[in-house]
Amino acid sequence: MISKRVSKISSSGIRKFFDLVLGAEDVISLGVGEPDFITPWEIRESAIYAIEKGYTSYTSNYGLLELRKAISKYIYDKHGVSYNYEDEILITSGVSEAYDLAIRTITDPGDEIIVVEPSYVAYKPCIILVDGVAVSLPTSIENNFVPTYEEIEKKITDKTKAIVLNYPNNPTGAILNKKQMEEIADVVVNHDLILISDEIYEDLTYNGKHISFSSLNGMKDRTILLNGFSKAYAMTGWRVGYIASNKEIIEGAVKIHQYTSICAPIMSQMAAIEAITNGNNTKQEMIDEYNRRRRIIVGRLKEMGLNLSETKGAFYVFPSLNGYLGSEEFSERLLKEKKVAVVPGNAFGDCGEGFIRISYATSRKNLIDAADRISEFLNSLKE
Repeated sequence: MISKRVSKISSSGIRKFFDLVLGAEDVISLGVGEPDFITPWEIRESAIYAIEKGYTSYTSNYGLLELRKAISKYIYDKHGVSYNYEDEILITSGVSEAYDLAIRTITDPGDEIIVVEPSYVAYKPCIILVDGVAVSLPTSIENNFVPTYEEIEKKITDKTKAIVLNYPNNPTGAILNKKQMEEIADVVVNHDLILISDEIYEDLTYNGKHISFSSLNGMKDRTILLNGFSKAYAMTGWRVGYIASNKEIIEGAVKIHQYTSICAPIMSQMAAIEAITNGNNTKQEMIDEYNRRRRIIVGRLKEMGLNLSETKGAFYVFPSLNGYLGSEEFSERLLKEKKVAVVPGNAFGDCGEGFIRISYATSRKNLIDAADRISEFLNSLKE
């Protein structure tokens, strides 16, 4: 009764592992990629007010015009890229839908989509579900999990349609500098490709300023920019994301969007307007706290002797286990013996084997206690 496409994909490696956490007591979870902050009050209040005023209807398939205007202004002010809010921005039900729409809009059966790994778990399954071919491009800790020009070139064939990138990266916390971005952009332009750039963690950049791929020369019309409100504004449950791209791609995405989710919830979109126009102060407070936590967990992991890449973005660290155990065995035993939940690195691609993902979207106390337990566990493996 199940389609061949669905049979080809496996369940989320993250969700599969966290079934083990359910019902467990005294577990410190460093696994969920979700802010531990509550959505700031002024954002919640705007949604409450919207409901009280009777805003409970559908919106345009493109999303509320006021929100699209605010996003267009935000992108221009931050990156100097001009998107027409009428036909170059689409509001989606989270960035997960935005990515799914991007893949379905551009992919024909047999098209090859290069996925830079380690990567978010949804990237490859969405390609498989439209009969595309997901081509893994593994990266390594030696290069701080950033692909080189030569590595990308080797993966390109006459069937290559697009490259999927996510920086700041989930799960590694890696970021890109401008030189690295320009090298990747050269590959995209030279081979007439599309770049799907998932920039949901752009505000969570701790060293330097985030640069959007769409701001590079010749890249605006080749980039499908994905972003949203879940991470920086602590709005995961509100389900508001967006796509910014050229008119042709947005029109294609709207065709699919109007037959599936129709529109993101109107009260969530109104909350997003408040967030993007007036939420910068509370957003910065959360970002500053993530940075403090980052320094704590990175310092503790280095004290334990674990090998780390430069973790400069998002709210993850991706330490190497230095050959102690495989990713899944390490994670399962750490949970069972020390009651600390992390995610096995192989959930994010084969090149993630031998690593674990740790989220520092939790309190400083939890991080310190969890670090103590991890240290104890590592010491027990040495005995």
